Amino acid sequence: MTPIRVETELWSTSLLPEGLIEEWLVPDGCFVEVGDPLAAIQIEGATHKLLAPAEGWLTIDRNTNTVVDPGAVIGHIGASQPKVCN
Repeated sequence: MTPIRVETELWSTSLLPEGLIEEWLVPDGCFVEVGDPLAAIQIEGATHKLLAPAEGWLTIDRNTNTVVDPGAVIGHIGASQPKVCN
């Protein structure tokens, strides 16, 4: 499984050391390809789109409106489908 990580480079300062998952752009259990936009994360007032680091089936570990820290893993991409895509 490949982790979906909120990279620390998205924070320009350490004044607000947390972000917020605004929206998942792909439903849990769906197939994604490398570079597909997966989630919108708000950090320091700016919205960033996280891209799929691998091809496979998406498993969401953190829900929308969840606070995340730099480097947090918010989901995974695996080789097998964990559930039906909604």
